[in-house]
Amino acid sequence: MTGTAQLTKDTQTVHRPGRWLALAVLVLAVLLVAVDATVLGLATPFLSEDLKPSGTQLLWIGDVYSFVIAGLLVSMGSLGDRIGRKRLLLTGATAFGALSVLNAYANSPEMMIVSRALLGVAGATLMPSTLALIRNLFHDPRERSLAIGIWGAMASAGAAVGPVVGGFLLEHFWWGSVFLINLPVMAVLVLVGAKFIPESKNPAPGPWDLPSVAASLVGMIGVVYAVKEAAAHGVHLDAAVAAAVGAAALAWFVRRQLTLASPLLDMRLFQHRGFSAAVLADLLTILGLAGLIFFLSQFLQLVQGRSPLEAGLAELPAALGAVGAGLVAGVAARRFSVRSVVSGGLAAVGLALATLTVLDRTTGYPLLGASLLVVGVGAGLAFTVTADVILSSVPKEQAGAASAVSETAYELGAALGIAVLGSIVTGVYRDFVTPQGVPAGPAAAAHESLGGAVEAAAALPERSAGALVSAAQQAFVDGLHIAAAVGAAVLLATAVAAWFLLRGQKLEDGAEHP
Repeated sequence: MTGTAQLTKDTQTVHRPGRWLALAVLVLAVLLVAVDATVLGLATPFLSEDLKPSGTQLLWIGDVYSFVIAGLLVSMGSLGDRIGRKRLLLTGATAFGALSVLNAYANSPEMMIVSRALLGVAGATLMPSTLALIRNLFHDPRERSLAIGIWGAMASAGAAVGPVVGGFLLEHFWWGSVFLINLPVMAVLVLVGAKFIPESKNPAPGPWDLPSVAASLVGMIGVVYAVKEAAAHGVHLDAAVAAAVGAAALAWFVRRQLTLASPLLDMRLFQHRGFSAAVLADLLTILGLAGLIFFLSQFLQLVQGRSPLEAGLAELPAALGAVGAGLVAGVAARRFSVRSVVSGGLAAVGLALATLTVLDRTTGYPLLGASLLVVGVGAGLAFTVTADVILSSVPKEQAGAASAVSETAYELGAALGIAVLGSIVTGVYRDFVTPQGVPAGPAAAAHESLGGAVEAAAALPERSAGALVSAAQQAFVDGLHIAAAVGAAVLLATAVAAWFLLRGQKLEDGAEHP
């Protein structure tokens, strides 16, 4: 082969034809999984009216999707490395579409819980597969940074767009429509992906260890369940048992991985300082952000009186900031440094959260919108660069497992954030003094949640109703202030830690040849 012919072949390998179209299909999947995680919150009142679930069943309908995804991400990332990431992605996308129909037409609380759990299984196949395939599609590091930026931006956009899409659909259609939007997107993913996405896997993967899969699933679900239960109802026997079982399963999982010739997750990945620092930064950042964003939606609707669609649109600056920052994050990290971009992004998020400590019921939108924009920009910079660090610090053969660790940190951080910050908001909220003249029944309902207070007030005389809602709203805002302060402290501490832990870390510059 002549030098010119070899150069042409190498260039085509590094710059794979159709890679940007393949990326467009991959980010569609990410967008949908992110939308699906947030869209159900708005549909819950309509779903409750139709299916009439008990309080416990309603909690499981809301939580089981994220439980299953958190429990299966590592296993599915490793499975993709073994059987082929493209095969797993297309199989998972087909299942996700079919199970979306099952969710949309569920006719009992039990069927809804099972459908959501199965949708979580399918969702767990999509997230690590998409990021790992980007590693295989883009061998030029600068192009890969941009591709990861687009991937991260779509994940952020999905979480913010979910309430907007959900609000629009719920104002015009029945609650099941929020699931049916998955069908056309998954059809495009399967048809276009089959043609343009190249297959990739570990050439010598070893067997898929089922005891490790079971330990990972039991461990993650146990820990996440315990944290959520403790936040919602305080530390009790169920939460303590779940935490003990989960921790024991995860400890056994780690020990088993260290002894297996072909582990489900190679624990030696964590010996790489950049990899461990990036994963830790992701977990703590989401912990600081997730709980606050969760309660901000309630603030916009139940304190400031916005409709679901208005509340969704009010949160859009965060998505826009994340999209814009994600696209330039790789360039910024190469021009300045990885640690300055990640630490700077996290510090910006921390300072923006700190400004939310001055929110009150009459705060105008400009302050809130500007804070959310800064949150989006900071998170877009940090998450994009940490994802790039995670992918570039492991061999290509282990891209799926590494991606899954990154996604698991995200899911665990979200669960911990909602639990920890949620317990702060709930604890402060429940202590508010019931106004005089409010009967015991409505007072008890009001102390359960802000939504309960608004509902209880509807049956009271106007004067008592106004006093009850006002007291409940003020208590909720007080709790939000403390949670925002804690979230800001977590983000600023993470920014400092990232500055030291990512010292000397660089993104790749030269094109790699497969």
